[in-house]
Amino acid sequence: MSRVPLSLLQQFVQVARLGNLSRAAGQANLTVSALSHQMRQLEERLERRLFERGPRGVSLTVEGCSLLEAVGEHFDGIEHAWMRYRERRHEALTLSASPGIMSSWLVPRLPRLMAAHPELELNLQSSSALVNFEREAVDAALRYGRGEWDGLRSEKLFGEWIAPVATPELIAKMPDADPHDLSQWPLLGDPNANRWREWFAQYGGELPRRFVANFDSLEAHRHAALEGLGVAMGRMVMSKALIDAGRLVVLGDRYLAATDAYWLVYPPRSEDHRGMHAFRAWLHEEADAYCRQMPQPHRDETAARVALGH
Repeated sequence: MSRVPLSLLQQFVQVARLGNLSRAAGQANLTVSALSHQMRQLEERLERRLFERGPRGVSLTVEGCSLLEAVGEHFDGIEHAWMRYRERRHEALTLSASPGIMSSWLVPRLPRLMAAHPELELNLQSSSALVNFEREAVDAALRYGRGEWDGLRSEKLFGEWIAPVATPELIAKMPDADPHDLSQWPLLGDPNANRWREWFAQYGGELPRRFVANFDSLEAHRHAALEGLGVAMGRMVMSKALIDAGRLVVLGDRYLAATDAYWLVYPPRSEDHRGMHAFRAWLHEEADAYCRQMPQPHRDETAARVALGH
């Protein structure tokens, strides 16, 4: 067997750790088909089956696990060495954020950041995967959770509220339906089933026997609501721009508060980054302004807490 190119092994480590060809291809600036071909080429060279391929991603075989254990730490060592010697530009800042908060909240506000700090060069990475700051050249991240990430600085930005939302067209088709009695409305099954369950527990009524449709992703769930298929349980951070544009309407005036919140997360090494100082100050100003626009539920509603998915 000829020597295996290091690039193939490097791509193997990335795919193995992410468990997803699409995300790994995006990080490697390759097409999914090209990366898939490389993994099959590696399997042919080694005469071993390394991956089990399924509809939701890839998983390692026993042989794949052995290979990852053998080579993964060596690539980690190379990355650690490279990060020590790489020139650090203090006007450049690399930020990771989940696709939802990136597109719905951060990107619409970036013109104000660029106007206030034209010297900043912001590199954005959109990914739902948690950043490994030890291995990745990322300075900070925006994440949704409870602020409990070991070894990292976590600064709370704002909380989240959820409420039922629907299109104006769907509401117009049901002029006699009570916006506070959701049993009268077609409901969309939420990726986090607890949201509807908590809603009915707090405000009365029963879960429907069946939803109009069920979804396993927040993006598909939101898109179905925008198409007028039914009422969605919307996260206000993700839905506010659509509500402001009149594409979605909150049914009634009731909200549930989430136990999780949005956080700025960064490793200790980012504390002396000048670009990080400017971005952090601007981000907190934007977060404070946003908090003042958040819904203010009635006093008896503030006890409702529901944990939402990332």
